[in-house]
Amino acid sequence: MIDPALTLLSLADAVPAGVQGLANADPAGLLPARQQMALSLGWHIILACFGVAFPAMIFAMHLIGIRRNDPDALLLARKWAKVSAVLFAIGAVSGTVLSFEMGLLWPGLMGTYGDVLGLPFAFEGLAFFVEAIFLGIYLYGWDRMPPKQHLMMVLPMAITGVVGTFCVIAVNAWMNAPVGFDLVDGEVTNVDPWAVLLNPDAFWQFLHMWVAAYMVAGFTIASVYAVGMLRGRRDRAHRLGFTLAFAFASGSAVVQPVVGHLLGSRIAETQPAKLAAFELATETESPSPLRLGGILVDGEVRWSIDIPYLGSLIARNSFSKPVEGLASFPVEDRPPVNITHLAFQSMVGIGTLLAVAAVVFWVARWRGRDLLERRWFLRFASLAGVLAILAMEAGWIATEVGRQPWIVYGLMRTPEAAGENSGLWWLLGATAAVYAAMTAGAVIVLRSMARRWRSGEVDLPSPYGPQAQRPHEGVRR
Repeated sequence: MIDPALTLLSLADAVPAGVQGLANADPAGLLPARQQMALSLGWHIILACFGVAFPAMIFAMHLIGIRRNDPDALLLARKWAKVSAVLFAIGAVSGTVLSFEMGLLWPGLMGTYGDVLGLPFAFEGLAFFVEAIFLGIYLYGWDRMPPKQHLMMVLPMAITGVVGTFCVIAVNAWMNAPVGFDLVDGEVTNVDPWAVLLNPDAFWQFLHMWVAAYMVAGFTIASVYAVGMLRGRRDRAHRLGFTLAFAFASGSAVVQPVVGHLLGSRIAETQPAKLAAFELATETESPSPLRLGGILVDGEVRWSIDIPYLGSLIARNSFSKPVEGLASFPVEDRPPVNITHLAFQSMVGIGTLLAVAAVVFWVARWRGRDLLERRWFLRFASLAGVLAILAMEAGWIATEVGRQPWIVYGLMRTPEAAGENSGLWWLLGATAAVYAAMTAGAVIVLRSMARRWRSGEVDLPSPYGPQAQRPHEGVRR
């Protein structure tokens, strides 16, 4: 997963109100570079979530199958592994595209800070290759390896997914709070790559993304089984597949608000302008209210619901500490307020809804009520995957748009990182076509696999590969 975590918005959104006229001085490659990264990152990060979380779910399902001698669980683990392979293959293509885009779209960033960012990206590449190796071993190992040894092949996949994610998120955390080097006369010197990799914000930002990955993968997989049950497929395999995936997603949804709060508490120190945009704070107030909804129109907040004191409590862990207002910052240093605020509140609102749904399901189950027999719940569950994806995308938009106008906070503005190549528009068109083709291919392949599984085919042999011999067949000499 290559996630340089640049901005996910158009040029007009990226430029704060009052300085739109400066856009004419921006390099020709800035707008296509923004759009290219918006497309690439927004598409790839969904697949990255499955690369991070799916191996742990496969491990849990396989472990249930071995310990309980459960053929349904073993069959589900086998099917999930094949789905994971399809998603991994497509993610490898989109991740490779992103790795080339770093230097092509943002020459100013990589030319200046390439030495600083080298170690995290190198470790991420190694983690990716190790994950691919063990995924291949696990897929090949069915019916060929001892059960427990075969199960252990999933663990390196899960571990390398975590390592790779941490390395890439560390880069993004560094972009939000740069450390590990000296800047002398515009030249980067005295680089400490380990300080970059282990920067103070890396752990909490990684944990936030890691938990989000389990929400996306868990709720999406559960949605597939919810749709199947709505269509009358209420066999044990559907219920088992839904329950395990929903359990992973539920735990993540309940934990995520706590992780998000701990991460957000650092923003007042590291990126106060972003916090002001999150909270829609135009002026410094003590105590600060929590504003639900609302947008900024001509410098005034409109259509918001203000809850006194709660803004200070949530953002500053205090009933009296103020949230620094946007008026404290020069106009050219303010992020695009409305998109940052609305994206942040969308993430929080959807995440809260999913957490409440998870609690309702498990409390009802504890009290002996099976919500899987209720069509209203299955209808909601069938949308939970889409909602989780929207929450994750909104979170990244809030994070990256909120850092604007900086690509390296306080040191390099985003236009400084772009080049003058106006021909990048052709690259954007080609990338869109490739991603559309990969999306269509993934849907076709996965639907074909599902149809064949429902018809009773399990192994799904390659049409051009050698056919497996029956046990009584031997080799004639």
